[in-house]
Amino acid sequence: MFHVVLVEPEIPQNAGNIARTCAATGCVLHLVRPLGFSLDDRYLKRAGLDYWKFADVRVHDDLKEIFALGGPFRFFTTKARRTHADADYPAGSVLVFGKETAGLDEALLKAHEAECVRIPMLGGRRSLNLSNSVAIAVYEAYRQNGFQGLVREGALHTLSW
Repeated sequence: MFHVVLVEPEIPQNAGNIARTCAATGCVLHLVRPLGFSLDDRYLKRAGLDYWKFADVRVHDDLKEIFALGGPFRFFTTKARRTHADADYPAGSVLVFGKETAGLDEALLKAHEAECVRIPMLGGRRSLNLSNSVAIAVYEAYRQNGFQGLVREGALHTLSW
């Protein structure tokens, strides 16, 4: 229902956690090169656990391929003027995140300023962890769409003593 884009991700454990989130929610995960790790990296595989078989992961050489997805786009950055909760996320939205050490390129943000959003946090802090930010964004997008396609209730198992 949604696309998650990691532009030049650097930390395999983050990418693995994000792949697991995408696998659990049906989001397509797009990785834009260069990657700071190999797709065979054991830390990447370990972080994704046994969810890799459910993950739809696509690797791209540049952002041109991402813009071909059509959008709407939401660019996540600490530099945005509005919060992620103030944006709307119709089905097919493309949630774009930058690399852990530098975020998204300033020129990209300026070119798409109206589509930039920020996850609120205390001042004087650099940013949230990338995998946490993706989870916050994905679940806000699903919340706005009534969690369409996701299982909304579980059941406790009956214990027999």
